[in-house]
Amino acid sequence: MTVMSRRGMLAGTAFAAVGLTASHALAQASVEVVVPVAPPAPRVEVIPEIAVERREREHWVPGYWKWNGRAHDWYEGRYVVRPRAGAVWVPGRWEPRGSGYVYIDGHWG
Repeated sequence: MTVMSRRGMLAGTAFAAVGLTASHALAQASVEVVVPVAPPAPRVEVIPEIAVERREREHWVPGYWKWNGRAHDWYEGRYVVRPRAGAVWVPGRWEPRGSGYVYIDGHWG
């Protein structure tokens, strides 16, 4: 196999992988699960203190209720590393849809 054909094969594989990942993400993004039961009120969480040197790069992401197919499960809040300096966390939320509720994931803004 020549160097050119190997490069072409590798490039084709890379593009195919990117295409699959992108189409998979689009397919997941377009699926909306309408939950028939409203989530409970958010739990009150005590946000633990962290060391001063961690405060600039880590951010508290609050807990949330997530539907498991039968009931709501609570996911505890936690500190996460910011993807870039100054990034702000936009919390997830439940929105009414038709006769139920849909969860909109949190994301970095």
